[in-house]
Amino acid sequence: MSTPDHSPLGKHTVYADRYDPSLLFPIPRQTKRDEIGVTQPLPFQGVDIWNAYELSWLDMHGKPIAAVAEFHVPASSPNIIESKSFKLYLNGFAQEPVANAAALSALLQQDLSRAAGAPVMVHIQAPRAAAHTFADLDGELIDTLPVKIDDYGPPKADYLRADQHADMVEETLISDLLRSNCPVTGQPDWGSVQIRYQGAPIDREGLLRYLVSFRTHNEFHEQCVERIFMDVMKRCTPQRLSVYARYTRRGGLDINPFRSTDKDLPANVRGARQ
Repeated sequence: MSTPDHSPLGKHTVYADRYDPSLLFPIPRQTKRDEIGVTQPLPFQGVDIWNAYELSWLDMHGKPIAAVAEFHVPASSPNIIESKSFKLYLNGFAQEPVANAAALSALLQQDLSRAAGAPVMVHIQAPRAAAHTFADLDGELIDTLPVKIDDYGPPKADYLRADQHADMVEETLISDLLRSNCPVTGQPDWGSVQIRYQGAPIDREGLLRYLVSFRTHNEFHEQCVERIFMDVMKRCTPQRLSVYARYTRRGGLDINPFRSTDKDLPANVRGARQ
């Protein structure tokens, strides 16, 4: 079964160091989407951007090669890939001879696309060629608002409101206070979130209270971002909306979901906490 309880999360694990695509554990997206009213056709477009910093294999002479990789899993794919299974799968290449990065990229694309149920983009680079400069999400930070908060979950969409009598605005709001938890292990997931919209001005204090109310919530990264998108869309009815979260890495992987009414995809910027 493809439910979180049947995944490798929270279980004793033998770390394989040879190639094994069966380690990948897909989880259907629609189960959680049903909870928040996401139906087909999807009300958003988007992508889950994964960065892998612990990728290595052996060349044909037995010498280890180190690399970093970027993966784009489309939001339209029927499955997410559970992150621990993703890490175990990547670690399986540690003692695996592979002809070159192009051959590895093709193999990764094949296996990940099969698990996700849709084409996954794969880009592998040498670590020094991929050196990132820090570039935090742009926008107006709402974390400094003098707001008293005593609600840390579950998420409360009632905090969200927009002044429908005011002039329409186009603005970008950001927060570094997003925190949720793995639904299986309870481990905390820390992130920053950017909300870009066009429409009636959103009450910033209410938005901050809403984001903080994820603090004890148990849900995967992708599901949290879709919940934020749907709640803001339903409660504030913007004409355009994009939600982009950049989560800190765990086990050499970070996950950065993006959902939007627009077709443009975001830059893979690396925040100071990543």
